Amino acid sequence: MSHRSSFLVGVRASAALLLLLAVDACYSKRVTRIEPSAVTDLSGRWNDTDSRLVANQLVEQTLAAGWAKRYTDLHGGEAPTVIVGTFSNRTLEHIQLGTFVKDIESALITTGSARVVASGAERAELRAERKDQQQYSRADTRTRPGQEMGARYALTGELQAIEDVDGRERVVFYQVDAALVDLETNTKVWVGQHKIKKYVERARFGL
Repeated sequence: MSHRSSFLVGVRASAALLLLLAVDACYSKRVTRIEPSAVTDLSGRWNDTDSRLVANQLVEQTLAAGWAKRYTDLHGGEAPTVIVGTFSNRTLEHIQLGTFVKDIESALITTGSARVVASGAERAELRAERKDQQQYSRADTRTRPGQEMGARYALTGELQAIEDVDGRERVVFYQVDAALVDLETNTKVWVGQHKIKKYVERARFGL
């Protein structure tokens, strides 16, 4: 290989390396830690802020309906027991509704106006633990079977979304419907909903 050819190969290799470095620099990321409770909304999609705020709003609505106070007054000051059941995702987004259910449970417990019982899957795990204790745990430390507290009310619902897009502009509308059912009578003691509407505008190329 001639000196000129070697020089050209070296120039091309250097150019390729510089191009790779430039591409990598364009895609580099900077990560900044923020408070988990901080309100963030980058894409306009359903996120942790929506989950927390909607859960708080639904709990506030349902307790304002007065069913919890009526139950407490009729049962010597005892708070009603609630199980947070299934919330269905009727949107086209992949939404972790398990997090939303946990946010509702947390909001209910925090109010002190209702007691929240474990879900079916959680109860199965706890029952297995109690059964195991009967055989392997010291007698004075065993938890007794048959002492579970049954739920009097079940809270369920669904999440729907409508999206309207025109060019760089997009409006996303979310509606969460919920109902509280008396498990003894199958009557709905409360029905409510919370709506969110977001306007999203994509930046022009190069901005």
